[in-house]
Amino acid sequence: MKLPPYATTGQRIWHYSYKVICGLIFFFLIAPIVVIIPLSFNAENFFTFTPGMIALEADAYSLKHYKDFFTNPDWQQAMRNSIRIAPVATLISVTLGTLAAVGLSQDHVPFRRLIMAILISPMIVPLIISAAGMYFFYSRIGLQGTYFGVVLAHAALGIPFVIITVTATLVGFDKSLTRAAANMGADPVHTFFKVQMPLILPGVISGGLFAFITSFDEVVVVLFVGSAGQKTLPWQMFTGLREQISPTILAVATILVVISIALLTTVEILRRRSERLRGLSPG
Repeated sequence: MKLPPYATTGQRIWHYSYKVICGLIFFFLIAPIVVIIPLSFNAENFFTFTPGMIALEADAYSLKHYKDFFTNPDWQQAMRNSIRIAPVATLISVTLGTLAAVGLSQDHVPFRRLIMAILISPMIVPLIISAAGMYFFYSRIGLQGTYFGVVLAHAALGIPFVIITVTATLVGFDKSLTRAAANMGADPVHTFFKVQMPLILPGVISGGLFAFITSFDEVVVVLFVGSAGQKTLPWQMFTGLREQISPTILAVATILVVISIALLTTVEILRRRSERLRGLSPG
């Protein structure tokens, strides 16, 4: 945003100070990630920059930690577990979260605010408390240490993201479209899939991506409700930091950062598309 030519000296000072403050905050948030990425190419088994890396010597950099990730059976098993758990948890989160958001968008639903607060509570309650509660609950019903138990736990963590994104999309939804479909004789299910879903689809996909990231990167809950057979990629990273300090962890972290950036970029593209569909931004 450019300053108008008639801006006062105080406005100009605040304008440039605001940019500097935003830049410092951005650097504070991004610095740990920026440091990890070059360290993952370290040719030595160190977690620090070697003199050769600082001097940008070619021999100081290597892909051996990435090779170890793709060839080590422990890492590959953890990767397979994450791939088995995250998509299923995302599917459950998207299904239940979308239905909840659509239902809570109706004005006639009683106690909407209370229900919404309960549904998004996993985002507010400290994760360690949720994990402990799930552990005691799953222990009583026989789901503790099972694949289905981990999937349900991750789905519970992902549902709030779906509800929030879909609810935000429904804010600009024209309800006269559903009434017109009903007047034409369409049943609620047909109206949802043919009228509502195409318009709220960007919000649904965005919520699904957030749910997927939450499940794929989650470690606290799976430590409580999972077993050795459900050891996911973050769990393996946590174990590696605690038991054996291996730079392969940095390579895995870099891969996860790249995946997260790609997914968040997709979310931003979908958000802009949703705004264009609702007429909130120019095409």
